[in-house]
Amino acid sequence: MLKHIVMWNYAENFSDAENAANAQKIKHDLEALVALDGVIEMKVRINELPYSNTDIMLDSTFESEEALNAYKIHPAHVAAAEFITTALKNRTCFDWTSCE
Repeated sequence: MLKHIVMWNYAENFSDAENAANAQKIKHDLEALVALDGVIEMKVRINELPYSNTDIMLDSTFESEEALNAYKIHPAHVAAAEFITTALKNRTCFDWTSCE
């Protein structure tokens, strides 16, 4: 199994209401990708606490590195990523193989 964690912050050019709406769209679009082959889990967490330094986190699990690579180029992920790049900034990613 492979874990794929991605974190972002909101872009500055949106209001609080727009950030909330964008976050819900991102959550919906990314969590729907759990239906893709090789995806085990896809959870989006939206920060609600003031002391965190990131706003949105994707916590996902894949069967293999090949499954992650297929996900990255899948049209549904590409579309979600295009929207994310307009609404969020400061992407941080951490991938690792997991025996858990």
